[in-house]
Amino acid sequence: MAKPIMAKATAVWLVDNTTISFKQIADFVEMHELEVQGIADGDVAQGVKGFDPIANNQLTQEEIDAAQANPLHKLKLKFNAAAQGEEKRRGPRYTPLSKRQDRPASILWLVKFHPELTDGQVSKLVGTTKPTIQAIRERTHWNIANIQPIDPVALGLCKQSELDAVVQKAAAKKAAAGEVMTDDERRKLVSTEQSLGMESEPKIPTAIEGLETFTLSGSEESEEDAADKGDYSDADSFFSILDDQPDVEEETK
Repeated sequence: MAKPIMAKATAVWLVDNTTISFKQIADFVEMHELEVQGIADGDVAQGVKGFDPIANNQLTQEEIDAAQANPLHKLKLKFNAAAQGEEKRRGPRYTPLSKRQDRPASILWLVKFHPELTDGQVSKLVGTTKPTIQAIRERTHWNIANIQPIDPVALGLCKQSELDAVVQKAAAKKAAAGEVMTDDERRKLVSTEQSLGMESEPKIPTAIEGLETFTLSGSEESEEDAADKGDYSDADSFFSILDDQPDVEEETK
């Protein structure tokens, strides 16, 4: 159920001007029943001026009469087309001043380990602007040499559930596009717990890397060279080479 504006002030007005039960008021303004009772006793919301929900187009008199007549009736906020969607957060999230200097580090972490995320997704996660993200992606940020990538969850800029939801959405989008992911990319697109349980893809050791394309392309040439040099597989053929060579001692004389 939608929450009325100025909920505490609305509760003060309902306590002072109606006989609606504390439970009904608490459910309507989304407060605890004891807190509403504290308003009636004067212990809570001292000095708060009541906010008339009828005059401010939040309740009708008929709705209040029905709630006073039936303690089980739940007050319903009057429909206001202009207020639809007002509770949705728009633009980047608010980041406290104490954590704003950590945003570049978190952006660099997201850009490095989750390059599939769009600038809009990164902006919503850590509360920054697209020009800043683009500058860090292209390494043109004024302080890029001093920025170290740090997980935004560790910095408290977003929740782990929010980060997992975004990367899962990126994974689904990539799968729908039919792109083939490597083992490293697949690990980046899942949560830490899922990544630890995955089996790694078989890889060729670096010591023999490149041998998978090795071919015996020079075998025919070697056979022709061997045929030209003759067949010396038996002893007589081998020693016949020495007979053909001139005597070294006779040449020296």
